[in-house]
Formats: sequence, C-alpha cells, structure tokens
Amino acid sequence: MKKRVQKYFVALLGIIMVVGFSFFMSERVFVRAETTISSVDAQKAALEAELAKLEAEIAEKERVLAGQKGETASISRDIKVLTTQIEKTKLDIRSKNLTISKLQDEIKQKNSHIGELDQTINKTKDSLAQLIRKTNEIDQTPVVHLVLSNSTLSEFYRDIDSFEAIKKSVKANIEEIRGTRIETEKQREQLKTKEELEMDAKQALESAKRKVELTEDEKQKLLSVSKSKEKTYEQLLAERKAKAAQIRSALFSLRDSSAIPFGDALAYAEAASAKTGVRPAFLLAILTQETNLGKNLGSCYLKDPITGSGVGITSGSTIANVMKPTRDVGPFLTITKELGRDPYATRVSCPIAGLGYGGAMGPSQFIPSTWAIIKTRTASAVGVKMADPWNPEHAFMASAIYLSDLGAGAATYTAEKNAACRYYSGRVCDTKSPPNTFYGNSVMAKATSIQETMIDPLQGL
Repeated sequence: MKKRVQKYFVALLGIIMVVGFSFFMSERVFVRAETTISSVDAQKAALEAELAKLEAEIAEKERVLAGQKGETASISRDIKVLTTQIEKTKLDIRSKNLTISKLQDEIKQKNSHIGELDQTINKTKDSLAQLIRKTNEIDQTPVVHLVLSNSTLSEFYRDIDSFEAIKKSVKANIEEIRGTRIETEKQREQLKTKEELEMDAKQALESAKRKVELTEDEKQKLLSVSKSKEKTYEQLLAERKAKAAQIRSALFSLRDSSAIPFGDALAYAEAASAKTGVRPAFLLAILTQETNLGKNLGSCYLKDPITGSGVGITSGSTIANVMKPTRDVGPFLTITKELGRDPYATRVSCPIAGLGYGGAMGPSQFIPSTWAIIKTRTASAVGVKMADPWNPEHAFMASAIYLSDLGAGAATYTAEKNAACRYYSGRVCDTKSPPNTFYGNSVMAKATSIQETMIDPLQGL
C-alpha cells in the first residue's frame, strides 16, 4: 500500500514538473516572440517614417492644388490642376501600399502569437488532465490506508502536505489557462480589427487607382483640345455643365414612390450626410438596392390586421405574411392614421417567399415597428412635426440616421458593407442562412458606380 501511494505522489510530482516545464517553455516562446517583434521594430519604424514623409508630400500637393484652383480658369490651368491631382493620388497610392504592408506584418505577428497561445493551452490542458486523474485516485483512497501505509506519523503528514501542494498547483494551472484563454480571445479580436483595416486599405487603394485612370483620361482630352485649338475653354465648360445638367435631371427611381430627379436625390443625401456622416453615394446605393428588390418582389396591400395577410397589388391574389401582426400591424395602423392614409390602400413590401414577413414602407423600406422608433429623430432632423416614410426627403434622412446607428458613419469599406448587411438582415455580413453578404457586395458596387459616374462629374459645377 505504501509503495502504491508513494507511486501516486511520484507520478503527481512528475506531472507537475511537466506542467511547470510547459509553462517555462511557453515563457521561452514568448521571449522568442518578443525578440522577433523587436527584430521587426526597425522595419516598422522605417515604414512609419516613410508614411509620415508621404503624408507631408500629400499635404504639400494639396497646398499647390488649392493655389492652382485659385488661378484664372483656362485649359492650361485645368491641365495643371489635373496633373497635380494625379501626382497627389499617386502619392496616396504609395502611402496605402505601405499601410497595407504594415498591416500584413502585424497580421502575421498576431497569427503567430495566437498559435503560440493555443499550443500553450493545449499542452497545459493535457498535463492537467493527467494531474486531475491522479488526484482523483488519491481522493478515493481511504485516509486509514494512507495512515497505515506510512511507518511514522511524520511521513503521513508529509504526504498530506505534498497532496495539498499538488491541489494548489492544479488550481494555479487552471487560473493560468483561464488567463491564457482571455489573452487569446483578446488577440483574436485585435486580429479581426487588423484584417478589417487591411480590407479597407485595399479597397481605398483600388479606388485611388481608378481615380488616377479617370483623371489621366480627362487630362489627355484637355491636352488634345489644347493642341488642336478646336474648342475654347468656354465651350468645354459649357459641355461640362450640359453633362452635369443631364445627370441632375435623370430620374432616380424610388421604392413605392414616384421617381425624383437625381439632383434632388443627391441634395437629400448630402443633407442627410451633413447630419449623420453617412456618405451620399452609399446612402443612394442603399435606396437603389431597395428599389431593385421592390421590382423583383412587387408591392402588397395589408387586408387582414388579425392575421397580417394581404393581396398583391399587381396580381390581386391573397398573400400570407404581408405584415407581422404581433409586431408591425399596430404601429402601421398608427402611422397611417397620423398621416391620413388608408392603411388598406397603402403600398408595403410583399414577403420574400419562405423568409418571414413583408410590410416594409416607402423608399427606405422600414418595417413599421422600426419606423416607430426612428420617426421622432427623423422629424427633428428634417424640421417637421411628423415624419413620413413615403416622403423621399424624410426617407433619405431616416435611412442615414439608421445606417449611422449601424456604423456606416465611419465611412470605411468594412463599416459600410456591414451596415448594409445589417440594414437588410439585422446581421453583419456572414455566411449564415439566410444569406446577406450578396446585399452588402451589391450595395458597395453601386456606391462606387454612383460616386464615379454621377457624383464626381458634378464637382465644381
């Protein structure tokens, strides 16, 4: 019996040595990691110094650009402005490439650190499992056997002291694992942030490259006109203004509402942006996406407030789940009453087959229960007593307020894309069911197109 108990203690002490060694090795790993990080400090400092230099050069180009724009308008002036804009954007591209390189190094370090933390946890868990099994075996050994297995009382108390020390070691190791897990989760969150920053930088880089191409094309056209002397500056300016007028007058389609001139839509979007920080192009893209969905799904009328069923406006057929009765019918009846609308002859969205309920209202497609939450802020922002979800100006402002709440005010690619997905589904972009990432991707593509083909050509005119 004595030999068996002593064997347990020897085994336990051996395991503790293994556990201790694993933590000792993990400390050595961290030391090596710190050494590795120190070795890249010089590279990081060099990158940051180059970034600072580029930022100073960009600021200088902005100063030159401001001076050139103040000169008398002419073809040569415009060519100089475009040349400086191209040079500034190319500097910006270099800066973004350096930022991406810096982020990629940081992501690599984070992944390495997380891998080391995972290894530490796994090794310690294995060792602790053995330690706990052996502890349980001793716990199950009757005290009388422990006493009888020792030739003297002092040996018995030494064994008891050793056993208590082992239990303390188990507790300490468990706390160590808990701390390592917390650190691992912290590192994973930081990694996610770095990856999002990298995505934002890459998207900004692509945008800058397209801007250079478009500006270069415009510059070449001006150079060609300047050499041929076919047109005067006044003629060129008149052509630009005519194109701008064409863009402004083009109809901007809205869901369950009459189309409005793009110039009005842009004015509403810019006013909403001034209040919320949400980019006009992004807001316009959201409304375009909602309009396109409406074309595919069609519109409905609520008919039965008890069941929430209704009819398709085009087909006239009965459709279930037009509105969720327990959540949206009550607010919808209140909203329409306040606005003097007939609730049973007011357009709302039809449900997506097999995916819940319809009932969304107006260009921004708010469900009634959400509109009830946001309508007071919307009314205050546009300066009216009662906000109307079918009024384009109110709808633009409401969408901007809501999108800002969802994070779109940060105006980065990741923030806007996730805000779009949440606007559509209540979740950030992910791979879960029902899918939502398609919506975010489509909105971001539309935002780029609207910015480059409709908003940018209006600048300065």
